[in-house]
Amino acid sequence: MSRVQSTPPARGLSVRRLRFAPEKINRQYVRGLPVIAHWLTALSTTFPMGEQFFVHSVRQVRDRITDPELQAQISAFIGQEAMHSEAHQRFNARWQQADYRLPVIEQWLRRGNRHARGLHPKVQLAITCAFEHFTALLGEYILRHPELVDHFEPEAAHLWLWHALEEAEHKSVAFDVYQQLYGDDPLRRKLMRTCSLAFAYLSVQGTASLLWQDRHHALSHPLQVLNSLAQLARLWVTVLPEYLDYYRADFHPAQRDRSALLDHWRQKLAAQPDTYTVLRAAA
Repeated sequence: MSRVQSTPPARGLSVRRLRFAPEKINRQYVRGLPVIAHWLTALSTTFPMGEQFFVHSVRQVRDRITDPELQAQISAFIGQEAMHSEAHQRFNARWQQADYRLPVIEQWLRRGNRHARGLHPKVQLAITCAFEHFTALLGEYILRHPELVDHFEPEAAHLWLWHALEEAEHKSVAFDVYQQLYGDDPLRRKLMRTCSLAFAYLSVQGTASLLWQDRHHALSHPLQVLNSLAQLARLWVTVLPEYLDYYRADFHPAQRDRSALLDHWRQKLAAQPDTYTVLRAAA
């Protein structure tokens, strides 16, 4: 029996395996919104390596956590992130084609990953908290705006809704580990500023690279490009106040109560057992 299955269940966190067919996904899988499709694909480039780092940063300090509930949440967090990494590796492999390859940010990520793993565990965990804030904000936005997902091809919708739900479910885990072990708010805020610059660079450089490679299709409809940019602007304007909350001394991810939203999407995923298999149910 795996560690994920043998540890006690965590409140509100289920580990699910996604069944999807990435070979059925077209590169412009967000219909009528080409910039958003390429932006999401650029983000996906970062997920396998990034989520492996997040797991590493939490796992290397978990033996210092004495709270049984938080230990259960850590196990679920590790299980969820492992499933995400696996799914996005398959999704990313879909795009290794002669005329459309994932951008060179992968090389930048490998260098950054090697450097980050040599830092103090507290710094590594603070980096994880910062990026988990981004993934939770974006995940919750997707769940709160199903009209955006209506533009997704079905297989792509399965991937991004599942990932969004689980990022929202475990948004507090790394933060709680950091607060219990270190509670260094000045460092947490400082590293969020640094990680924000890195996130912006990865997003812009990756999206621009993919758009340019696909320019004959993605840029052939100027109104769709403008609509995509307007949708992205709406997204960032909407989440900006919640992003800024991170800099408050009393911040905690759970202050954004999305319980009803998450329950709604849990029920929707549970109604599709052929697509989402629960490996470890929540308490």
